[in-house]
Amino acid sequence: MEAARRARGWAGGGVSERLRRWRLLLGPSAEEISALGEDDQHRDAALTGLYGGGERGAGLGGSQPQLHRWLGDVRKYFPTSVVQVMQRDAVEKLGLKQLLLEPELLATVEPDVNLVGTLLSLSQAIPARTRETAKAVVRKVVEDVERRIADRLVEAVRGAVDRSQRTRRPQLADVDWNATIRANLKNYQPQHATVVVEDLVGYRRRSRTAALRDVVLLVDQSGSMAESLVHAAVLGSAMASIRSLSTKLVVFDTEVVDLTDQLSDPVDVLFSAQLGGGTDINRAVAYGQTLISRPTDTTVVLITDLYEGGSEHELQRRVREMVASGVTVVVLLALSDSGTPSYDHELAAKLSAIGAPAFACTPDRFPELMAAALRKDDLTAWAEDEGIAVRR
Repeated sequence: MEAARRARGWAGGGVSERLRRWRLLLGPSAEEISALGEDDQHRDAALTGLYGGGERGAGLGGSQPQLHRWLGDVRKYFPTSVVQVMQRDAVEKLGLKQLLLEPELLATVEPDVNLVGTLLSLSQAIPARTRETAKAVVRKVVEDVERRIADRLVEAVRGAVDRSQRTRRPQLADVDWNATIRANLKNYQPQHATVVVEDLVGYRRRSRTAALRDVVLLVDQSGSMAESLVHAAVLGSAMASIRSLSTKLVVFDTEVVDLTDQLSDPVDVLFSAQLGGGTDINRAVAYGQTLISRPTDTTVVLITDLYEGGSEHELQRRVREMVASGVTVVVLLALSDSGTPSYDHELAAKLSAIGAPAFACTPDRFPELMAAALRKDDLTAWAEDEGIAVRR
C-alpha cells in the first residue's frame, strides 16, 4: 500500500495539483475528481496495471510484449526512485521472476540494488543466454557504488593505516615535512627566519609484501541481507586493492564460503553467493577465527541481522575470545540505505556488552567507520558521535 501511494502521488503542487494527485492515487474509480492529461493517462494505466483500480485488476504477467510496454512507460513517466519501487513491486506482486530471466527484458529495466538481489536469488536458475545480460545489470549497480564510495574508502583507510604507523625516527625519504615543521614551530628563529628541526616526523618503512592490517569481512547471505551483500562485495573489493591491508571476504548461511580469491571483481563475488537459506553465524565466526594470525592488527566486520540458527551461546563465546585477544570486532546489522533494519535486538545488545558494538551503517559512512576501526578508536563513541544508535 505504501509503495502504491508513493508511486501514485509522486508529484506536488496547488489545489488542482492536489486533485490530480488524489485522482492518480485512487485510480480509475475516482475519475470524477479530476480529468487527466495525456501523460497522466499513461501514468494511470501503468499504475493500474500494477496496483489495480476500479474494475481493472493487475494484469502484466500474461504477455511479455505488454510487460515491455509497461516498463517503457514506467521509465518514461516516473522519476527513477519511483521506477525502482514499481519494478520491485511488479516482481513481487505479479510473478515476473521468470520473465526477468529473459535478456531482452533485463535490458529494459532500471538497475538498482533490489533488482540485483532478485537476480542473485535466481542466479542458479538463470539460463546461459541470459547470464551475461544479468551480469551487465549487476555491474551497473556495482559501478554506481564504486563511484560514490570506493575512492573515499581507499583514501580513508590508507590515511588511517599510515597515521597509525607514525614514527619519530623516519628515514629521510619517509619524512612528513608538513608534520615535522608543525612539530618544530616552537624552535622558530626569527632573526634567521628559519625553523630549527629537533624532531623528525614520518612513517615507518614497511616491507613491500607485508600488510600492516588484516580485515576479515563475514557477510550473511540470507535473503534479507541482499543489499548489504552487494555493498560488502564492492567495498571489500576496494579494500583488497590497498597493499597495506590484507582483506578477506567470507559469505555464509548455514554453510561458509571464502570468496577472498574473487575480490578482484565484485560481480564475480556476487554471482558466487547464494542468497537465501538458513543462518549459522557461529559457524562463520568460527571460520573467521582461523583467519586471524595477528589479533591486535586485525579488524573483523560481521555483517548480519543476528537471527542465529546455530549456537547463540557459542557465538558469544567466540566473539568474547576475539575481543579479549585484541581483535577489533564490529557487528553491522545492515550495510544499506534502506532505513532501520529488522534484527535480533537481544543478541545485538549482548554482543555490544562484550565489546563488539552492534549498529546499522549506511555505505556512505562505511569509509569513516573502517578508518576508526583501523585506528583502534572507540567504535561505540564513534557511532554515537555520528548519531548512530548502538544496540545495548
